[in-house]
Formats: sequence, C-alpha cells, structure tokens
Amino acid sequence: MEAGSATAAPGKGEPIIRVIDLDTGYDGNPILTGVNFEVRRGEVFGVLGGSGSGKSTILKNMIGLLEPIRGRILFGEDDIWAADPEARQRILARFGVMYQSGALFGSMTLLENVRLPLETATALPDDAIDLIARMKLELVGLEAFTGHLPAELSGGMQKRAGIARAMALDPEILFLDEPSSGLDPITAASLDATIRRLAETVGVTFVIVTHDLASIYTATDRVILIERRARSIIAEGDPRKLRDESDDPRVRSFFRREPEPVGA
Repeated sequence: MEAGSATAAPGKGEPIIRVIDLDTGYDGNPILTGVNFEVRRGEVFGVLGGSGSGKSTILKNMIGLLEPIRGRILFGEDDIWAADPEARQRILARFGVMYQSGALFGSMTLLENVRLPLETATALPDDAIDLIARMKLELVGLEAFTGHLPAELSGGMQKRAGIARAMALDPEILFLDEPSSGLDPITAASLDATIRRLAETVGVTFVIVTHDLASIYTATDRVILIERRARSIIAEGDPRKLRDESDDPRVRSFFRREPEPVGA
C-alpha cells in the first residue's frame, strides 16, 4: 500500500503502536506532516528514508525523546504524549532502545552491561539478575563472551550485546537506530539474522530505522518510506513488493538505488 495510511492490511498480529496525524519537527517548525502508520505485534517494521528525511525524528517521537507538534502516538490504547509524566514513564518502561553505537559502557563487561537495567529497575536478587542477563546474552549468541569488555569484541558483537541489554527488562517492543551502521556486509547480515530469529522465536516486535537496503530486504516484514521533499510517507508495505511493483519513480529510485527522473 502506497501513500501512508493507518488502515490495517492482513499481516502479523494486532497493532501495538499507532501513529495518527503526526506533524513533527523542531522549535515548532514541521519537517514531516500528516504521518499515519501502525506497527503490528510480532513484526519487524522498518522506517526508511534518505538523509534528512525525518526518520530519526519519528523515532524520537515514538520513544519519548521529542514531543510532536501535533497528532497522537498510541501504545495499545495509551496515548504516549497525552499521558502525564509519571504515566508516560510507565509506558516507556515497556520499550527497549538500541542506539547506533550500541551504547555499551566500555569499562563494564558484557554481563555487567546487561545486568545494569535489571539492577536499576528491579528488586530481583543478585543470582536471578545474573541468570536473566546470561539468558539474554545467550539469545544473541554471546554466552561465551560474558566476561569480555566491549572493546575486545567486533562491531557486530557489540551491536548484538546492545540488543541483549535492550531486552533485559523484557520489553514489548524494541527500537533499533541504524543497527547495521558501520558494519561490513557479512557482519550486518549476521545481525539481520539475529533480529529475524528473535522476532520469530521470542516474539519480539522490532522497529528499525535504517537506510541499508540489504537489511531492509532480509530483516523487515513491512516498511514505511519517508521522502524529504514530500514531508511525509510516500510508500508503505512489503519492501520487496515496493521495489518490484511500485509505479512511483521516487519509490523505485530509493529501492533500486537509481537516480530519480528530472522533475519527479
């Protein structure tokens, strides 16, 4: 389906997040207007766009870092930005976020990094925290590296450790900001496989902000494509179908990495 709409189509699960009539930007100046889409439970959902399109701004709206100018973001039936600060924090506590760098603490081992959210947000005994942290690292294939510092690992392993830490508190949805950034194609493909496996075996819902075409095709179920000049969504759906079937030259240009026709 092209031209962003919040209307549901057959797919995985019920909507877990709905973005409705969103205008967003900075200092009251919109860079995107009239944005509508939904993320369905259990899917890997991609937010795509070129540099400066506003895809990272939408991520900030969704994870509570930037209040939109207008519109609503619903998590289930809870309006994130209409909630009072205390209620908003309870909503956001059900999210996990991994930023581009993985945001690991360099002086802490992988196990200590994954333990940290459990230590600060729960009253679990130490042995339970240790067990959960080890289980999260095992989910991303890092059970043999619990005592390693981040600097002792490859970039891809650091990204996987970042996902493990983001999963520590069993979030209902995981947001990943450019997860394959800085990775070589083989390492990026391995990370994509980890994301797919977690979505299919653990049932985690992912929202991925990316421009990496290989990851788009191998990791995501559905995507939205944001276009800077249109200041909104210009396409939505299965990225493989958008690549092969779209009549919009802007969509073809993005997915096929072709120059847009003059005047498109």
